[in-house]
Amino acid sequence: MDHQLIQRAARDILHSKKTIAFTGAGISVESGIPDFRSAGGLWEKFDPEEYAHIYAFQSNPEKVWLMLKEMFSLIIEAKPNPAHLGLAELERMGLLSSIITQNVDGLHQAAGNRHVIEFHGTHRTLSCLKCSMTIDGTTLKIEDLPARCSRCSSLLKPDVVFFGEPIPWEAQVSSLKESKSCSVVLVIGTSAVVYPAASIPVTAKERGATVIEINRESTPLTNAISDYLIIGPAGEIVPAIVEEVKKIR
Repeated sequence: MDHQLIQRAARDILHSKKTIAFTGAGISVESGIPDFRSAGGLWEKFDPEEYAHIYAFQSNPEKVWLMLKEMFSLIIEAKPNPAHLGLAELERMGLLSSIITQNVDGLHQAAGNRHVIEFHGTHRTLSCLKCSMTIDGTTLKIEDLPARCSRCSSLLKPDVVFFGEPIPWEAQVSSLKESKSCSVVLVIGTSAVVYPAASIPVTAKERGATVIEINRESTPLTNAISDYLIIGPAGEIVPAIVEEVKKIR
């Protein structure tokens, strides 16, 4: 971990008029949720076209729920790690305006962040595609799944964005607003190659924001968009930045 870059990040955050975070799967790996696209991830076991497309759910929800149960069991056991807790602390200190996340695990909210924009939806609620009834998924146990609608008996779908579904309009609008108005963006645990979410750091950069990247390795952002990259696990780097902020504040 590069201490000089930790200090630089702390100074940039303290001098920033508005800081946001943009997070991806890498921030939750330390909570035991593997990146779906990585080796050993969900897409190695379940073909996303066959299991994660909205048409697949509409035509054979029972089959898709085989994957969803596995996903749910990972998320239900997961707890926020020091990276999530560090971001929540920055928000409490008045130094983090919002988090735009590609994750569906709800760990930012569990850590205490209040302004979280969920770009790809959430596993914390489930809805009926037929009658639109919604239930709180956090009240369910794994043996309750797949859950049926109490109103019309259809199988419920987690409120995550499946392939073939649009990004929630409110999330798109809020993300664009945040990325256009921030002066620092912390890009954590994402290679930022999946659009439209990948446009968030680009938009911020175009408006003059400093892009601080925190990843285990360099990404397509590193030499093109990021002002600097701090290499290492988010669970170590984010708390180190928070401690540095406290020292020099």
